[in-house]
Amino acid sequence: MTLNARFTLSAAALLTIATMSVLHAQDITNKDLLDGLANPSRWLTHSGDYAGHRFSPLTQITPANVGQLAAQWTFQTNVVNKFEATPIVIDGVLYVTGSLNHAWAIDGRTGRQIWHYQRTLPEGLKVCCGLVNRGFAVLGDRLFMVTLDAHFVALEMKTGKVIYDIEMAKVKDGFAATGAPLIIKDKVIVGVAGGEYANRGFIDAYDAATGKLAWRFYTIPAPGEKGSETWKGEIWARGGGPTWLTGTYDPALNLLYWGTGNPNPDWDGTARPGDNLYTGSLVALDPDTGTLKWHYQYTPHDTHDWDANEVPVLADLVIHDRPRKVVIMANRNGFFYVNDRITGEFLVGKPFVNTTWAKEIGSDGRPRVLPDTDPTPAGTVSCPDWYGGTNFMSPSYDAKRNLFFVTARETCARFMQRPTAATAGLGDRTMGGTVAMVGDPKRYGALRAIDPTTGERKWEITYGDAGWAGVLATAGGVVFSADDVGTFFAADSVTGKKLYSFPTGAAIYAPPTSYQLDGRQFVVMPSGTNLTAFALPK
Repeated sequence: MTLNARFTLSAAALLTIATMSVLHAQDITNKDLLDGLANPSRWLTHSGDYAGHRFSPLTQITPANVGQLAAQWTFQTNVVNKFEATPIVIDGVLYVTGSLNHAWAIDGRTGRQIWHYQRTLPEGLKVCCGLVNRGFAVLGDRLFMVTLDAHFVALEMKTGKVIYDIEMAKVKDGFAATGAPLIIKDKVIVGVAGGEYANRGFIDAYDAATGKLAWRFYTIPAPGEKGSETWKGEIWARGGGPTWLTGTYDPALNLLYWGTGNPNPDWDGTARPGDNLYTGSLVALDPDTGTLKWHYQYTPHDTHDWDANEVPVLADLVIHDRPRKVVIMANRNGFFYVNDRITGEFLVGKPFVNTTWAKEIGSDGRPRVLPDTDPTPAGTVSCPDWYGGTNFMSPSYDAKRNLFFVTARETCARFMQRPTAATAGLGDRTMGGTVAMVGDPKRYGALRAIDPTTGERKWEITYGDAGWAGVLATAGGVVFSADDVGTFFAADSVTGKKLYSFPTGAAIYAPPTSYQLDGRQFVVMPSGTNLTAFALPK
């Protein structure tokens, strides 16, 4: 255990603690987490609830008045890089993580800092795709986060002081961690990043009280385990399958759903013949033991880096005239999927962006791959590009209006395969090729509303280039997102008519969040290195 961190508590924060009740009655229970957003003054998980809906029950902001929104405060981090996190909101305080393992407690009324934490990072980090963090989890009076050097940390909610700090994996082996943890009962579930660095991904569960490892599920099966037949030779030991985004949970079924990432090497499929389970998949686990209950592989033998590290959304739908408990994912490979969440049975598969690598998803759940779409030494153009038809950007689901909202990316790229060195070892960066953007067809982005029972598009708001913002839908009939140049906007959930926009002045890589405080509905939007809260006039 190491306590390699620092925290600060300002004089203003001491006054805040002394005069506000918000920091001396916080004891978040499992029931609070199960209740989701029943208490709209709180936002307790990455997606707001276990089902991944990112849907606020608040109704104060409506299509009729959303045009009156105004910025109420802005919190400036003065830290380089970008926000990708969702704040945890509890009784007037926002707890949010930032880049380079910074974290803050912020007064939700004023945007004033209460405390600040920073983990000091070691040299030699191997982090592929941004020095970011996507947020806290909370249980009792503790906050939980993962770090860029693959540590799992518990903090005191009142002060930001470190309670324990556990190493999950070695930096030298190419591991990092960026996702928000998920609390299930007495365990904290976390994933790892690093699939580009020739290692073997996993999902961990830690005892929330002690930090002791409870179980580990490896996303690449060892020889003799179920799924190992989809690998040849010894490459399974560094076969990828990172787990860097947060999953969802069905308490009634007691099943944890978590997406997995790319096989390694990314673009050289000749080095790893077979389907390469359980990469590019959704795995359903028993959260008590880590036992695999079922899996569904979206992209067998992926050669385009189309991770399934998207948020799986749980819903109850009527599919083909039959009520089904389902799990929904708009996948990076460009297809929109609905599966039975009890069994994993494939139900619906339809493109939600331009896809040129596969014609359709067959009735057996496997893509009908088109010829000559794999990377080649000369390069092969495929759509979507390596960032996918969507990515880590949180979707939102409005059950009342039967609409699934997702940030879509209309992009294509040239994929070039390069033989991977046979001597590559654990932790070595082994991409197996390279990629280049192409300008034809023209790139653009969109917020799209999809009927989840059919996969049919209901409406869209397009913008100039592919964006990175997540989505928030509300019971008031307003959906919030942002475009590729940092314009925060609101639209009518049913019609898609844009009703409000605010230029934040910086690129947006995070989803909006909403909470109620002093009778007012706030919407918080991270942008660049700042966090801005919006509300209607008093």
